[in-house]
Amino acid sequence: MINLIMGLFAASSAASQPSSAHDFSFEAIEGGSISLADYKGKAVLLVNTASFCGFTKQYADLQKLWEKYGEKELIVLAVPSNDFGAQEPGSKEDIKQFCQMQYGIDFPITEKERVKGPDAHPFYKWARQELGMVAAPKWNFHKYLVGPDGKLVDWFSTVTPPNSPKVIQAIEKLLKPGTR
Repeated sequence: MINLIMGLFAASSAASQPSSAHDFSFEAIEGGSISLADYKGKAVLLVNTASFCGFTKQYADLQKLWEKYGEKELIVLAVPSNDFGAQEPGSKEDIKQFCQMQYGIDFPITEKERVKGPDAHPFYKWARQELGMVAAPKWNFHKYLVGPDGKLVDWFSTVTPPNSPKVIQAIEKLLKPGTR
């Protein structure tokens, strides 16, 4: 009897565990929800960002990726975070205005989120569990690449620019044939 109860408990716990990135949602910076399930069949480059960081110029390259591959099944998703060096102190209005005015960003942006520690957004907790501590964000502009099936494909550190051959090749491997 105890084995049956333990088995049922384990099965229900496993069923409630996220199985892919498609199980997560974020609040959009302009309001509403961004469900990663809406991106099934597309690759997603999810990047924790900050407006006052030495790597903030990566926004320009993220916008170029969006312009080049956005219609070819790639979603670029910015997740502003104040977790590293307090380099994203502004309100959601400040962040949105900065991104649009300084970099012409028109890809999706979430509300500001925690990406590390016990209060991290559930996606980031899941990604750390899936890929290990080495793949967890250590600074702003850490990148996760999610495949069309919602599985984590790869991660790229802050110092790896979005337009690096390593990132481009990983993205292009996920695009549907004929869309590269």
